[in-house]
Amino acid sequence: MQWIEKLRSLAADPDVRQGARDMASPSLGLAAWGLVTGVAMVKSGLPLHLAFGMSLLVFAGSAQLTALPLIAHNAPLWVLLATAFCVNLRFIIFSAQWRQYIGHLPRWRRLLHGYVAADLNFVYFVKRYPDPAPQPGQERYFWGGVAVNWTTWQVCSFTGILLADRIPTEWGLDFAGVLALLGLSYALLTERLLWWVAVTAAAVSIATYNLPLKLNILCAILAAGAVGWWLDSRRTRGQA
Repeated sequence: MQWIEKLRSLAADPDVRQGARDMASPSLGLAAWGLVTGVAMVKSGLPLHLAFGMSLLVFAGSAQLTALPLIAHNAPLWVLLATAFCVNLRFIIFSAQWRQYIGHLPRWRRLLHGYVAADLNFVYFVKRYPDPAPQPGQERYFWGGVAVNWTTWQVCSFTGILLADRIPTEWGLDFAGVLALLGLSYALLTERLLWWVAVTAAAVSIATYNLPLKLNILCAILAAGAVGWWLDSRRTRGQA
């Protein structure tokens, strides 16, 4: 069959294989994160079909983990939407950068890229292609990484959903998920400005921990965003 031959040729492509190899290195953290998210969806009261749908359609672990406690506590819809929106604000920045690489593609392909592109896809892609311009092999490298990232997430998330009632809390999966998130976050802290943003988010989150409905997360995101914008504007003025 033609599609089987096409898959085989893609799997043998050096750019695809390199993208898959690069994404394989953090796959253990992704697996733990996906498993924790799957378990958390069921423990929060979501029925199986909604948990599966959330894993496939949302495909945003940090937003899912942030929204689930709000869902469990029957938080107002505006709080849920505002929190998920703020958590995913970073993808606006990512999209502005992605545009320089894939802006020439048809809209449906750009939308597909936007759905499957996660944080680490962006990190590894920009590291391999620091020049923000279309180049041969970029899209094949991207899809090699996506094949590992998306598949790892969905398999482990589905596993967590199906085995949520059989995984004892004594295993400390929540802590494993925190460690996975810390590892993924550390990979994104590539300059001093981002470290200041991370410190601000941590400090505000702790200072406002007693707010209801996990609003400390929203406060931390807003404060970190404001500090990041201020520091970036200062740096831009200094370079002018």
